[in-house]
Amino acid sequence: MSWKHLFSKSLAADPERLHFAAHSHHLWPDASHDGHMAAWQDAAALADHKWDKIMGPVWSEAQQHVADELKLPDPATLCFAPNTHDFIVRLLSAIPARPVRVLATDGEFHSFRRQMIRWVESGEVVLQPEPPDSLLETARTGEFDLIFASHVLFNSGTIISALDELAALARPEGPWVVIDGYHGFKAIETDLSQIADRVFYLGGGYKYAMAGEGACFLHAPQGFAERPVVTGWYAAFDDLALAPGDVGYGPDGRRFLGSTFDPSGLYRFNAVQNMLDSEGLTTVVISDHVAALQAQFLEDDPLADFELLNPLGDQQHARFLAFRGEAASALHDRLAKQNVVTDVRGNVLRIGFALYHDRHDVARLTKIIRELT
Repeated sequence: MSWKHLFSKSLAADPERLHFAAHSHHLWPDASHDGHMAAWQDAAALADHKWDKIMGPVWSEAQQHVADELKLPDPATLCFAPNTHDFIVRLLSAIPARPVRVLATDGEFHSFRRQMIRWVESGEVVLQPEPPDSLLETARTGEFDLIFASHVLFNSGTIISALDELAALARPEGPWVVIDGYHGFKAIETDLSQIADRVFYLGGGYKYAMAGEGACFLHAPQGFAERPVVTGWYAAFDDLALAPGDVGYGPDGRRFLGSTFDPSGLYRFNAVQNMLDSEGLTTVVISDHVAALQAQFLEDDPLADFELLNPLGDQQHARFLAFRGEAASALHDRLAKQNVVTDVRGNVLRIGFALYHDRHDVARLTKIIRELT
């Protein structure tokens, strides 16, 4: 099957392009255009009063979409921000110990890794990176204030399966457990219902939620990180009549709010999720479509000289295939000259599949790769 009609604007913008980087910058569906325009129309019609709608029905609708996807018991534990980096900074600011002892996988994304390294330089953090397969064993030593792990590692597609075991280590006084779901949210089925009271979860709309930038979120369990030191005035939006000098916080996930933000991402997010719901495109349905295309590509085997880091199997799988090889960067560049979009991380070529692909697209990709190698 094909759902190209849901992406007609993005595909028509460059009809000859083969975009196999849905894991990096997912093409925007037509519904996102409608959401974006709704944000403009509300700004024009409501002017100063637009925030009543944004922080009211728009906000709560976005919370419900995320809560439904992750099986969160209470949507109010969710907060939104322009990016997940904002949340990481606020989270760390809420930990009283210095230096903060951080355990993380050795495959975390650049934003987290860069900030941690800089904090290590400044003496704010002591960082211990661990391979995914030894993360849980090390975490159980009890020597950390913060345990941070991507659900799906961005560079290899490795899936961390020990979420329940990590959650069992979390305590309000520390350690705090943070799951980065940026490559997991809307890509693999995730049920946090049994551990939502113990773990933080980060995610966003940029990739598999198909909403573009500006719609990142944090699930913050009650009783953890109640007063982030890095904060903005929206975190006290419930009570702007506090006496000068009093620092109040929202009673729920909004305690992680900053200040004024561009709300158009939330409008796009809601519009896209409503479209997916109306089309019956659940995470399972999309993953099955992607898995069939991945299997077709691997059966054709155009990258026989590369090592596949995340083979297909009976378990959940990332929405991309990660191929390691010395020629990864060169092949990426040659593909780009043919208007084929992939991405490369060091010596790993990543190929991402999506709803806007069909078997014909995969066959074209295979043919082009064979011609270039």
